[in-house]
Amino acid sequence: MKGTTLEDAAIVMTPEDTVGTAITDLVADRTLTLRDDHAVTLTEPIQFGHKFALVGHEPDDEVVKYGAVIGRATTTIRPGDWVHTHNVESIRGQPAEDRP
Repeated sequence: MKGTTLEDAAIVMTPEDTVGTAITDLVADRTLTLRDDHAVTLTEPIQFGHKFALVGHEPDDEVVKYGAVIGRATTTIRPGDWVHTHNVESIRGQPAEDRP
């Protein structure tokens, strides 16, 4: 399978990804190891199929999933936070010249 599975709990497709995707329901405070030098502790429950931050994001930072920019942060997102429409604005379908 392409990508990296984190403890049979989440998937990260490329090293450039700034979010992981839950492949099962995850509980808050669970720590997932990405690499020997990096782990993330979930700050809230993450439902199957939803995203969580692998790194911190500030407003207007790009959010990368599956190696592609899927949106930009609208608020500060801490590592382990749930990443969804409440803190990310989609830029899919926007011409590059219209993106911030």
